[in-house]
This record gives sequence, C-alpha cells and structure tokens, in this order.
Amino acid sequence: MAFNQSEQSITQGRQKGFTLLEILVVLVILGLLASLVGPQVFKQLESSKSKTAALQIQELSAALDLYRLEVGSYPSTSEGLNALLEAPSSASNWNGPYLKKKVIRDDPWGMAYQYKSPGDHGDFDLYSYGADKKEGGEGDDRDVVSWE
Repeated sequence: MAFNQSEQSITQGRQKGFTLLEILVVLVILGLLASLVGPQVFKQLESSKSKTAALQIQELSAALDLYRLEVGSYPSTSEGLNALLEAPSSASNWNGPYLKKKVIRDDPWGMAYQYKSPGDHGDFDLYSYGADKKEGGEGDDRDVVSWE
C-alpha cells in the first residue's frame, strides 16, 4: 500500500514525545512522593546512628574487659581508650592491641567516645553524647551509654 505525498507529510509532522503538561504532572507527583518519603528516610538514618554507637560501645566494652583480665584493672581515665592500642607504662601484663582493627573510631556524629574509670555507674563509664553533642537529650539527641 503506497502512501501519497500528503499522508507522508502528515505522518512526518507528528513527533512522539511528552507534552510540557505531562512532564509537569510527573514532577508534581515525584515532589509529593519525596515530601512523604524523605522525612522517614532521615528518621531511619538518625536511629541507625544511635544503633551504631551502641554497637561500637559494646565492642569497646568487650575490649576493656579483656584488657582488665590481662592487666588486672581497667585503664585509668587519663590513660583512656588509647590503652587498648598502646601499652601504658603502668600495664605490666599488657598483651594488646585489644581491638581487631587497631583503631578507635569516633562516634557516628564525629566526636570521641567519653571514657571514665572508675565510673559513676560501674567500673568504667563509656558513652557518646549523641546527635546534639552535649549531655542529656531525648530522641536522637539522647546519650548512648554503656551502663544501660
């Protein structure tokens, strides 16, 4: 079946694609979805930081317990967590390093973990100040501690 000249020009004149209105509708729908989903994603991200801090505190606590078993006492506050990586002068039976990766990471908010020995809540206190980077707080700002 042969097209005549006028049918060919009509067919070539139509281009397939989206209109500006269709693109705007899609953008509005995507914007609405992002406004609903976005806050939930950020909420999950913050709670995962608290869970990560709690796991890191558990790992450090286990290393401190191993240190105590070998040395006879926990590192002093002045020796700090660094005693898990390098032998302090007071530790005669030190057999470390006591951390597998040989590094003490900061908490998920970029601050150093706080260590005190003897602690107010046990043999040692190990904690992070949380998202607000200061003592106390609620929700994502709450402190993550070793004694709870």
